[in-house]
Amino acid sequence: MEDLLEPISQGVQSGEDKRVVDLVGKALESDISAQDILERGLVPGIQALGKLFKDGRAYLPEILISCRAMNRGVEILKPSLSSADISGKGTLVLGTVEGDMHDIGKNLVKLMLESNGFQVEDLGTDVAPGAFVSAVQGEAKVDIVAMSALLTMTMTSIPDVIEALKRAGLRDKVKIMIGGAPVTREFADEIGAEGYAEDCVSAVDEAIRLTSI
Repeated sequence: MEDLLEPISQGVQSGEDKRVVDLVGKALESDISAQDILERGLVPGIQALGKLFKDGRAYLPEILISCRAMNRGVEILKPSLSSADISGKGTLVLGTVEGDMHDIGKNLVKLMLESNGFQVEDLGTDVAPGAFVSAVQGEAKVDIVAMSALLTMTMTSIPDVIEALKRAGLRDKVKIMIGGAPVTREFADEIGAEGYAEDCVSAVDEAIRLTSI
């Protein structure tokens, strides 16, 4: 089994999507369970690259191609996995707050979260407080509301979302995670957000932490 799972992990880490697809297919043909391929092959590869990124030994373009390889591998597994198996770590509602049209950082966060087993509903950019509320109301179970703000002037929209969730009686049902260039841990503490992430890799670690509280 390890003869195939370790190369799958290495293929994801190096972003070799065609190799990953080929190896995942061979692993399935060898009667390795889809769950083992996911949890012991694909996921360790993206996690290893995440650690390199945190250590300053990998960069965002490498994260992107690694996520692509990971997601192509997951596509091969989907017929053999239930949606609960693929996205079993938790559900997030994600969006860039009202007045802010930036989406590159948000998209990277989504890629990394999905590659690490989270289900993400992406609301896009310029998301009004009411849209966040509706998204939480529309899902059976939302664990985290994740918001990004890339401008100092749009940071003020984050507390508006938190207040809207309070008014709707939903604040105690979800954790709040925020990030973006001007956002700090101190600001998160000040407005009562439980989570803060400075980049797409730490967003995964923070999401894992928040869903385990």
